[in-house]
Amino acid sequence: MESILPGDAGAGPRRGRLNRAIKESLRELGAQLSLLNHRVGTRLDLKDADLECLDLISRYGPLSPSALARRAGLHPATMTGILDRLERGGWIDRSRDPADRRGVVVQAARGRGAEILRLYLVDSGMNTALDQIIAEYDDNGLQLLAGFLRRTADAAQTAAERLAAS
Repeated sequence: MESILPGDAGAGPRRGRLNRAIKESLRELGAQLSLLNHRVGTRLDLKDADLECLDLISRYGPLSPSALARRAGLHPATMTGILDRLERGGWIDRSRDPADRRGVVVQAARGRGAEILRLYLVDSGMNTALDQIIAEYDDNGLQLLAGFLRRTADAAQTAAERLAAS
């Protein structure tokens, strides 16, 4: 595939089409991942927001409820209801914050994260599909993709923070 660098003369219309195609693909990816999350949540009897919070707890926990609310972009009162449902379902454990005994931290219940990963990756076929896609790229291509995805995620986080602040 031909590379187009910023500032290439004559790259205008083609560059614009590629730019739009990438943005549209990212929107479609977001929609499809949202659908996958919804289907996984349905299988586990979890609401979409509950599953998202459980994923954040699994990846970044243990977290205080307020830190989780900030990461998820949710109001603290909403977080209380989510954490209550997750705890009743055996998905999380609440314990005293070792750094501040007045505070609470939440963490994924031992072993339950594997259940989610199995549904996401194995039962859905996503793991096999990703392995097949990744196998088509050499190390340089994978480094480029990983960098693009990381920078895109960072840009989305910044955009969400801007919207929340305005």
